[in-house]
Amino acid sequence: QGCALHGKRVPSRRESLRFRVPQAALCPVRGIMGILRSEPMKHGTLVLPVDRARHFVDLIGANTTMQFEDMNTRDMHRPYKKYVQRIDEMERILRFVTEELARTPGTEPVVKNRVSDFLENADDYKLEEVEAQLKRIDKEFTQFKENNVKITEKRNAALEECYVVRTSIASMAHAPRSSASARPEEGDHFEFSASRSLLGDEEGNAGRRTLETMFSNIAGVIPQVDQDRLARSLFRATRGNTFTHFQQIPEPMQDPATGKEVHKSVFVVYFQDSRAGSALSEKIRKICASSGVNTYRWPTSREAAEEALLSLETQVKDQERILKAHENHVQGEAKAMLEVARPGGNSLVEDWRLFCIKEKAIYATLNHFEGHMNLRASCWYPASEEDHIRAVLIRKSSDQQGHSSAMLVSDRTLPRSSPPTYIRKNEFTAIFQMLVDMYGLPRYGEANPMIFTIVTFPFLFGVMYGDIGHGTLLLLVGLWCIWNANSLKYSVPVLYQGRYLIAMMGFFGLYAGLLYNDMFSLGLELFTSRWEPGAATGNSVEFKLKYDISSADGMGPYPFGVDPAWHGASNELLYINSLKMKMSVILGVTQMIVGLCLRFSNALNDRNSIDFFCECVPMMVFMLCFFGFMDYMILYKWVTPMSNPPSIINSLIAMAMWQDDPAAMFGMGIVRFLMVLTMLTVPCMLIPKPLLLIMRQKARHPLASNRGHGGAGHVPLTDEESLLIGDDTTEEHHDVGELVIHQIIETIEYVLGTVSHTASYLRLWALSLAHQQLSLVFFQKTIMGGMSMPFPGNMIALYMLFATWFVITLGVLMGMDVLEAALHTLRLHWVEFQSKFYKADGYAFVPYRHRDLLEERSD
Repeated sequence: QGCALHGKRVPSRRESLRFRVPQAALCPVRGIMGILRSEPMKHGTLVLPVDRARHFVDLIGANTTMQFEDMNTRDMHRPYKKYVQRIDEMERILRFVTEELARTPGTEPVVKNRVSDFLENADDYKLEEVEAQLKRIDKEFTQFKENNVKITEKRNAALEECYVVRTSIASMAHAPRSSASARPEEGDHFEFSASRSLLGDEEGNAGRRTLETMFSNIAGVIPQVDQDRLARSLFRATRGNTFTHFQQIPEPMQDPATGKEVHKSVFVVYFQDSRAGSALSEKIRKICASSGVNTYRWPTSREAAEEALLSLETQVKDQERILKAHENHVQGEAKAMLEVARPGGNSLVEDWRLFCIKEKAIYATLNHFEGHMNLRASCWYPASEEDHIRAVLIRKSSDQQGHSSAMLVSDRTLPRSSPPTYIRKNEFTAIFQMLVDMYGLPRYGEANPMIFTIVTFPFLFGVMYGDIGHGTLLLLVGLWCIWNANSLKYSVPVLYQGRYLIAMMGFFGLYAGLLYNDMFSLGLELFTSRWEPGAATGNSVEFKLKYDISSADGMGPYPFGVDPAWHGASNELLYINSLKMKMSVILGVTQMIVGLCLRFSNALNDRNSIDFFCECVPMMVFMLCFFGFMDYMILYKWVTPMSNPPSIINSLIAMAMWQDDPAAMFGMGIVRFLMVLTMLTVPCMLIPKPLLLIMRQKARHPLASNRGHGGAGHVPLTDEESLLIGDDTTEEHHDVGELVIHQIIETIEYVLGTVSHTASYLRLWALSLAHQQLSLVFFQKTIMGGMSMPFPGNMIALYMLFATWFVITLGVLMGMDVLEAALHTLRLHWVEFQSKFYKADGYAFVPYRHRDLLEERSD
């Protein structure tokens, strides 16, 4: 039935008895795809009818996984650029509207980040309808903004003039209204006399009128930040012939353009000139105009000022009422746009934004196609999804009868270029794959270290960070992040992405803490100790074992982890350092051996016998014969009772220097044999591979052309073969020289790197020691100090010292030390582990998928 759906011939009964075993089943290494290795990819051509191209691309983005190649790179022909320009304008309108909605007071926040709901209802929106609505809203909001600016300007002008009039009334407060009102009472005789003119009554009134006609003033309103600048400008321009008075306005005013609050002051410029259009008056007015201040008429009398004040206050109230009505109208329009489009969905404006992103991606993808009657584009897609893609296209074509259909034409042979790397991942593996991809993306078909990093990264972190208390706290942080994942997805995306990694790091920190039997620098007696106190010698007590290590009788060693009797012992550091140092070397060599095993799998996957026998086998022999033998001696010495145990370091030095070891653990015969094998691996890595590649080149000189036309699958060229093929104009001896130099560098790098990488794993011991000693020092200097104080001072001191210890623990051990251990663990994976097999020169498979696109653009 599946073959019939795809238009293929249904096999007969006799033919149906013949089963074709897939190639992946014949090679188990090739069968584990998508996680251990990149997904098998196929190359093809997608053909779409012009009239329905947009619908098919939309369908592909919603239901399939395909990556399109740009077919118009040379001529830059973009047939759908007008649609992209229209959507660009729509996005500009959305940005403008979003800014205006954010400025509108009393509105609810935009409901966003509900991508799944939008994708389920994306067909409800049409480009022409959304574009028309956005243009209408853009016109309305532009008009709203202009009207708001005009109304705010009128209101501010009336309010400013109102404060100018109030300032004038305050300045005229001591001016006499009439002769009757100017008579003082007995209690105010002194103040009245001091404020009278020095001239007589008749002469005084005449003199006042003369002074008033001699002086003039110019009043206005200026921002408070500019008032000092205006005063200096007026003083310098008039050579000190003006006096400027400033009166601050108590309430801030809204800037019509920006909507921000601005604090302003009333200013009055007094100068001696009674002429209306004098030069001094014009100069002052020009300075005020250049400063951008608003000037207003100064009342001539107190009665006129009071009348003007009543009129202005009425005008201000009218403008505020109009402004409030306008704001209510704008809030109503904004509320309609911020309403949720449907239960569980986004706001309408957010749905429009996601719709524009999706439509723009559709037409940008269509710009990659070529052709006129039918559009064509080369594409990559997973081989496992080929049938699904064809079924989707056929179903869409059959839904609408009478229209041309789309089809996917697969290439019989893959192109010469290497396929993209497609690693399947989920929420759990994504963070570990990101750690691997930060170093480099695996090439197509190369072993992906992510599946091993899932375990080794948090485990090696736990070895450095091992503490029951600190690991438990870190585990609780990770579990809290997992529990609150939905709220952290957009608020704190770093914690959301690394929530599983943090939880696993905390778990392995707890596990290693149980191995070290260390909780905040204290030991826990989880089981009965295998040591008992013996005779006291001076100030120390020597402990003795409760069982005989040379026989199988008795209770045996401590069941799990380090015996708590070692905590506080005088030789604790000597014992713990020896344990952690040897454990670090064992773990390091084991991880490097796993890396070499992955190198074997790469050679088998690529069917590269030269790499398998001339690189992988000698590398593994070199690793096992020297460093594997070292690990075996460590483990043998741990589990085998010896009366006079030999020194492993002295044995390794004697082995490498070809000297006699008087205390050889297994005799000198096997030591000599392993060292001979170790030395023979160096020429085996250095010489055979270049010779075999040169012989292969001479046997089939036109290798490049045969690679392009022969074979049923994609067989990537190795680095050395690419050097040999190279450019036709390159001389052969030059290629051979490059190949030999490359192999020499590879051999030296591996031999010396193996030694340095083994030593590099000692950082596991060093950081674990530093963590344990820091925890011990913090505990002794805080809580232990409080416990040693006499009663009742120790009770108060313990409260304060515990808080100090807890803050230091969070800041140093839970903060800085976590980052330090994580960085060292990352280095061990990138350099020591992945350098054994990982080329990391692939390029990512970036499929066109609506969900990935929208989630990437979500806030």
